[in-house]
Amino acid sequence: MSPDPAARHQEGARRLSHTRVLDVDPLLEDPKTRIVVCCGSGGVGKTTTAAALGLRAAERGRKVVVLTIDPARRLAQSMGIDSLDNTPRRVKGVDDAAGGELHAMMLDMKRTFDEIVEAHADPERAAAILGNPFYQSLSAGFAGTQEYMAMEKLGQLRARDEWDLIVVDTPPSRSALDFLDAPKRLGSFLDGKLIRVLLAPAKVGGRAGMKFLNVGMSMMTGVLGKVLGGQFLKDVQTFVAAMDSMFGGFRTRADATYKLLQAPGTAFLVVAAPERDALREAAYFVERLAAEDMPLAGLVLNRVHGSGADGLSAERALAAAENLEDPRIVDQDGGKAGVRNSPDTYGSSDSSESAAEPRTDPDREPESDTSPEAPDTPERSVDQLTAGLLRLHADRMHMLAREQRTRDRFTARHPEVAVTEVAALPGDVHDLAGLREIGVRLATDRPELPETEA
Repeated sequence: MSPDPAARHQEGARRLSHTRVLDVDPLLEDPKTRIVVCCGSGGVGKTTTAAALGLRAAERGRKVVVLTIDPARRLAQSMGIDSLDNTPRRVKGVDDAAGGELHAMMLDMKRTFDEIVEAHADPERAAAILGNPFYQSLSAGFAGTQEYMAMEKLGQLRARDEWDLIVVDTPPSRSALDFLDAPKRLGSFLDGKLIRVLLAPAKVGGRAGMKFLNVGMSMMTGVLGKVLGGQFLKDVQTFVAAMDSMFGGFRTRADATYKLLQAPGTAFLVVAAPERDALREAAYFVERLAAEDMPLAGLVLNRVHGSGADGLSAERALAAAENLEDPRIVDQDGGKAGVRNSPDTYGSSDSSESAAEPRTDPDREPESDTSPEAPDTPERSVDQLTAGLLRLHADRMHMLAREQRTRDRFTARHPEVAVTEVAALPGDVHDLAGLREIGVRLATDRPELPETEA
C-alpha cells in the first residue's frame, strides 16, 4: 500500500529543513553584490522574480537597474511603465525612505549594436557601417547577436558605475546561458577562414589585392554568388573591411564582461517551478554554471503550493466523497450518513441507530425521485457540493506530493544548492504591490503568509 500523501508531504518538509536555505536579503543588501543574474526556463516567473528582487533591493536603500532581455513586456506592465527601451527609466511609486532608486530597461539589440559602432568608429566609417545592408541584417536578428549585445549592455551599465546593483533577466530556456558562449563564438567568427579571406584584399591593397581577390575568392564567389548574389558578397566584404579596426575591441569587451560574471560581486540565481521539466532545466543551469566557474547563489523555487488541511489525506478525502455520492456504500449506513442525519449528533448511540434504521432493510424499494431524499433536494445538493470539495482537496494533495517528490530529487542531486521557496499567488503580478509581495515571499525571514491557490 502506498504511503499517505500527507505523510509524504510532511516527510518532504522535514527533509527540506535540512537543505541549505537561500536568504536573499543579505545578498541584496551586501554592497559587494553588484550584479544578480536570473536564469531559468520559460514560464517559471523569472521576469517577475528579477523585478521583485530589484524592487526589494531599491526599498532597502540601493540604487538598482533591472535589465530584461526577455522579449515579453510583463516587466514594464508590473512596474507601471508604458514601455521599456534601451535607456534605463526610473520607476515611480518605490518607497525611497532608505534612499534607494529603481530603474528598468529592456535590451534593444539593434540600438545597442549601433551605439557600439558610433562609439568606436569615426563618423564617416560609422555612417558607412550603419548604412551597410549586411550590417542592418546582422544587427536586427543574426543568430547569437542578442546574447552578445546583452554582454555588451551589461558591460556598459557596469562601466558607468551609476548603479549599486544590476539585476539581469535572461531569455527563457537554455538560451539564457548562451551569453556565456558569446566571447568564444565571437572569437571563432573573427578568426575564421571566411573573415580572413574577406579581409585579405583590403589589407593587401592595389593590384595585388585584386589579384588575390580574383584567385582566392573565385570559387567562393562562383558558388555563393549564384546562391546569395554578387551584391550580397560585396556588402559582406564592405562590412568586414569597415569593421576590421573594431573586431579586437569586440573580443576584448566580451572577454572582460565574461570575467565580470565570474567575479565575486556577481551572483547567479536559477529560477524554477516545482515541476519535472523546469527542475531538469534548473539542474542543467546549475551544472553549467559550475563548469564555467560562475558564482551560483542558489535556487528560487517559484509557485510552490501548500495546504492548511494537509492532515486530511487524498485517500480519506476520496473515500468520504464516494460515501456522500453513493448512499449504498457500506460504511456510510452506520457511519457518516447516520451521524449526519441524526438530530442529536453527540447524543446516545440509540439516537444514531434510530437515524440509520430506515436504511438497514435490504428488501426496501428505492425511493422515488419525488421523495424528500431525492438527489435534487437541498440535503443531496449539499452532499454533492461537499463531495466535489473533497475531490478537489484530494487533487491538491496529490499535486503537493508530486511537487515534493520533484523537489526531493533535485535537492538529492544538488545538496550544495541553497533553496528558497515562493508560495503561489492567486493571480498574475501586474503592479508594484504584487512585486513587493513576491519580494516578501522570497525572503526567508518573512512572516508567515497564508498560501493561496495559483
